[in-house]
Amino acid sequence: MKTQIFSFLATIGISLMILTVMGSNAGHTDDTTRHEKATFAGGCFWCMEPPYDKLDGVISTTSDYTGGHKKNPTYREVSAGVTGHTEAIQIVYDPGKISYDKLLEVFWRNIDPTVRNRQFCDVGTQYRTAIFYHNEIQKERAEKSKKELEESGRLTVPVFTEITPASEFYVAEDYHQDYYRKNPLRYKFYRYNCGRDRRLKELWGTDEGT
Repeated sequence: MKTQIFSFLATIGISLMILTVMGSNAGHTDDTTRHEKATFAGGCFWCMEPPYDKLDGVISTTSDYTGGHKKNPTYREVSAGVTGHTEAIQIVYDPGKISYDKLLEVFWRNIDPTVRNRQFCDVGTQYRTAIFYHNEIQKERAEKSKKELEESGRLTVPVFTEITPASEFYVAEDYHQDYYRKNPLRYKFYRYNCGRDRRLKELWGTDEGT
Protein backbone atom coordinates (compact mmCIF):
# COMPACT_ATOMS: atom_id res chain seq x y z
CA MET A 1 0.00 0.00 0.00
CA LYS A 2 2.82 2.41 0.93
CA THR A 3 4.45 1.72 -2.43
CA GLN A 4 1.24 2.59 -4.25
CA ILE A 5 0.84 5.79 -2.21
CA PHE A 6 4.45 6.91 -2.86
CA SER A 7 4.03 6.14 -6.56
CA PHE A 8 0.83 8.18 -6.66
CA LEU A 9 2.44 11.13 -4.86
CA ALA A 10 5.47 10.99 -7.13
CA THR A 11 3.22 11.10 -10.18
CA ILE A 12 1.43 14.16 -8.80
CA GLY A 13 4.76 15.81 -8.04
CA ILE A 14 6.08 15.29 -11.55
CA SER A 15 2.84 16.59 -13.03
CA LEU A 16 3.03 19.73 -10.90
CA MET A 17 6.63 20.29 -12.00
CA ILE A 18 5.67 20.00 -15.67
CA LEU A 19 2.78 22.45 -15.21
CA THR A 20 5.07 24.89 -13.41
CA VAL A 21 7.62 24.81 -16.24
CA MET A 22 4.91 25.21 -18.85
CA GLY A 23 3.47 28.12 -16.94
CA SER A 24 6.82 29.86 -16.66
CA ASN A 25 7.28 29.57 -20.43
CA ALA A 26 3.81 30.82 -21.27
CA GLY A 27 3.98 33.69 -23.72
CA HIS A 28 7.69 33.13 -24.35
CA THR A 29 8.81 32.61 -27.94
CA ASP A 30 12.22 31.90 -29.34
CA ASP A 31 13.36 35.06 -31.12
CA THR A 32 15.26 33.02 -33.72
CA THR A 33 11.95 31.67 -35.07
CA ARG A 34 11.15 35.17 -36.29
CA HIS A 35 14.39 35.59 -38.22
CA GLU A 36 14.42 35.36 -42.01
CA LYS A 37 17.10 35.25 -44.68
CA ALA A 38 17.81 37.44 -47.68
CA THR A 39 20.57 36.81 -50.23
CA PHE A 40 21.98 39.44 -52.58
CA ALA A 41 24.91 39.57 -55.00
CA GLY A 42 26.30 43.04 -55.61
CA GLY A 43 29.84 42.56 -56.80
CA CYS A 44 32.61 42.34 -54.21
CA PHE A 45 31.06 40.94 -51.05
CA TRP A 46 33.44 43.00 -48.89
CA CYS A 47 31.53 46.09 -49.99
CA MET A 48 28.04 44.68 -49.51
CA GLU A 49 28.35 43.88 -45.81
CA PRO A 50 28.79 47.45 -44.42
CA PRO A 51 25.49 48.98 -45.61
CA TYR A 52 23.52 46.11 -44.05
CA ASP A 53 25.49 45.72 -40.85
CA LYS A 54 24.50 49.22 -39.79
CA LEU A 55 20.76 48.62 -40.16
CA ASP A 56 18.61 48.05 -37.10
CA GLY A 57 16.96 44.64 -37.47
CA VAL A 58 19.82 43.00 -39.35
CA ILE A 59 21.16 40.18 -37.19
CA SER A 60 24.14 39.13 -39.30
CA THR A 61 25.72 39.25 -42.75
CA THR A 62 27.81 36.45 -44.20
CA SER A 63 29.94 36.58 -47.35
CA ASP A 64 29.41 33.53 -49.51
CA TYR A 65 29.48 31.99 -52.97
CA THR A 66 26.22 30.97 -54.61
CA GLY A 67 24.53 30.38 -57.95
CA GLY A 68 27.19 28.03 -59.32
CA HIS A 69 27.70 24.37 -60.11
CA LYS A 70 30.82 23.31 -58.18
CA LYS A 71 30.63 21.89 -54.69
CA ASN A 72 32.63 23.67 -51.99
CA PRO A 73 34.34 26.22 -54.26
CA THR A 74 37.35 28.18 -53.07
CA TYR A 75 37.89 31.90 -53.51
CA ARG A 76 40.60 31.23 -56.09
CA GLU A 77 38.21 29.08 -58.15
CA VAL A 78 35.33 31.53 -57.91
CA SER A 79 37.50 34.56 -58.71
CA ALA A 80 38.77 32.71 -61.79
CA GLY A 81 35.19 32.54 -63.05
CA VAL A 82 35.14 28.78 -63.56
CA THR A 83 32.54 27.68 -61.00
CA GLY A 84 29.49 29.68 -62.07
CA HIS A 85 29.18 31.21 -58.62
CA THR A 86 28.86 34.86 -57.81
CA GLU A 87 30.08 36.61 -54.70
CA ALA A 88 27.08 37.26 -52.47
CA ILE A 89 26.02 38.01 -48.94
CA GLN A 90 23.38 36.23 -46.91
CA ILE A 91 21.53 38.42 -44.43
CA VAL A 92 19.72 37.17 -41.36
CA TYR A 93 17.18 39.75 -40.25
CA ASP A 94 14.21 40.31 -37.97
CA PRO A 95 11.17 41.14 -40.15
CA GLY A 96 9.55 42.66 -37.08
CA LYS A 97 12.19 45.41 -37.14
CA ILE A 98 13.09 45.75 -40.81
CA SER A 99 11.19 44.83 -43.95
CA TYR A 100 12.39 42.92 -46.98
CA ASP A 101 11.42 45.96 -49.05
CA LYS A 102 13.91 48.04 -47.08
CA LEU A 103 16.63 45.46 -47.71
CA LEU A 104 15.84 45.66 -51.43
CA GLU A 105 16.01 49.45 -51.35
CA VAL A 106 19.48 49.29 -49.78
CA PHE A 107 20.54 46.66 -52.31
CA TRP A 108 19.70 48.78 -55.35
CA ARG A 109 21.42 51.84 -53.87
CA ASN A 110 24.66 49.88 -53.44
CA ILE A 111 25.03 48.36 -56.91
CA ASP A 112 25.25 49.40 -60.54
CA PRO A 113 22.37 47.47 -62.17
CA THR A 114 23.13 48.90 -65.61
CA VAL A 115 25.99 46.52 -66.42
CA ARG A 116 26.09 42.80 -67.07
CA ASN A 117 28.61 40.43 -65.46
CA ARG A 118 30.63 43.11 -63.72
CA GLN A 119 30.55 45.64 -60.92
CA PHE A 120 32.76 48.69 -60.99
CA CYS A 121 36.37 47.54 -61.56
CA ASP A 122 35.57 43.82 -61.11
CA VAL A 123 34.71 41.97 -64.31
CA GLY A 124 33.27 38.48 -64.80
CA THR A 125 30.17 36.41 -64.06
CA GLN A 126 31.45 36.01 -60.50
CA TYR A 127 30.60 39.69 -60.00
CA ARG A 128 27.14 39.68 -61.57
CA THR A 129 24.34 41.23 -59.56
CA ALA A 130 21.43 39.11 -58.43
CA ILE A 131 18.61 38.81 -55.95
CA PHE A 132 18.26 35.23 -54.71
CA TYR A 133 14.77 34.84 -53.30
CA HIS A 134 13.97 32.34 -50.54
CA ASN A 135 10.20 32.21 -51.01
CA GLU A 136 7.44 33.40 -53.31
CA ILE A 137 6.82 36.55 -51.30
CA GLN A 138 10.45 37.61 -51.71
CA LYS A 139 10.23 36.82 -55.42
CA GLU A 140 7.14 38.99 -55.78
CA ARG A 141 8.69 41.89 -53.85
CA ALA A 142 11.96 41.66 -55.78
CA GLU A 143 10.23 41.66 -59.16
CA LYS A 144 8.06 44.59 -58.09
CA SER A 145 11.06 46.62 -56.94
CA LYS A 146 12.93 45.91 -60.18
CA LYS A 147 9.94 46.93 -62.27
CA GLU A 148 9.52 50.14 -60.27
CA LEU A 149 13.18 50.98 -60.83
CA GLU A 150 12.90 50.32 -64.57
CA GLU A 151 9.79 52.50 -64.82
CA SER A 152 11.12 55.29 -62.62
CA GLY A 153 13.04 56.93 -65.46
CA ARG A 154 16.14 57.19 -63.29
CA LEU A 155 18.07 54.79 -65.54
CA THR A 156 18.34 55.11 -69.30
CA VAL A 157 19.53 51.55 -69.90
CA PRO A 158 18.11 48.11 -68.97
CA VAL A 159 18.46 46.62 -65.50
CA PHE A 160 20.63 43.51 -65.79
CA THR A 161 20.22 42.29 -62.20
CA GLU A 162 18.95 38.70 -62.07
CA ILE A 163 16.09 37.53 -59.86
CA THR A 164 16.52 33.83 -59.24
CA PRO A 165 15.71 31.16 -56.63
CA ALA A 166 18.16 30.84 -53.77
CA SER A 167 20.31 27.74 -54.09
CA GLU A 168 23.03 26.15 -52.02
CA PHE A 169 25.51 28.71 -50.79
CA TYR A 170 29.03 28.22 -49.49
CA VAL A 171 30.42 30.42 -46.76
CA ALA A 172 33.53 32.24 -47.92
CA GLU A 173 36.85 31.85 -46.16
CA ASP A 174 37.18 33.44 -42.71
CA TYR A 175 39.43 36.26 -43.88
CA HIS A 176 36.64 37.53 -46.15
CA GLN A 177 34.12 37.85 -43.32
CA ASP A 178 33.87 41.43 -42.02
CA TYR A 179 36.88 42.32 -44.13
CA TYR A 180 36.11 46.03 -43.86
CA ARG A 181 36.48 45.78 -40.09
CA LYS A 182 39.53 43.52 -40.03
CA ASN A 183 41.44 45.43 -42.71
CA PRO A 184 39.94 48.95 -42.84
CA LEU A 185 42.82 50.61 -44.70
CA ARG A 186 43.08 47.92 -47.38
CA TYR A 187 39.32 47.90 -47.71
CA LYS A 188 39.08 51.67 -48.20
CA PHE A 189 42.00 51.61 -50.64
CA TYR A 190 40.35 48.88 -52.72
CA ARG A 191 36.94 50.56 -52.65
CA TYR A 192 38.33 53.93 -53.69
CA ASN A 193 40.48 52.56 -56.49
CA CYS A 194 37.63 50.45 -57.79
CA GLY A 195 35.56 53.59 -58.29
CA ARG A 196 32.60 52.18 -56.42
CA ASP A 197 31.58 55.29 -54.51
CA ARG A 198 32.10 57.54 -57.50
CA ARG A 199 29.77 55.44 -59.64
CA LEU A 200 27.17 55.05 -56.88
CA LYS A 201 27.05 58.81 -56.53
CA GLU A 202 26.51 59.18 -60.28
CA LEU A 203 23.63 56.70 -60.18
CA TRP A 204 21.91 57.49 -56.92
CA GLY A 205 23.32 60.81 -55.76
CA THR A 206 24.93 59.27 -52.72
CA ASP A 207 27.63 56.76 -51.82
CA GLU A 208 25.43 54.59 -49.65
CA GLY A 209 27.90 51.92 -48.73
CA THR A 210 30.56 53.96 -46.94
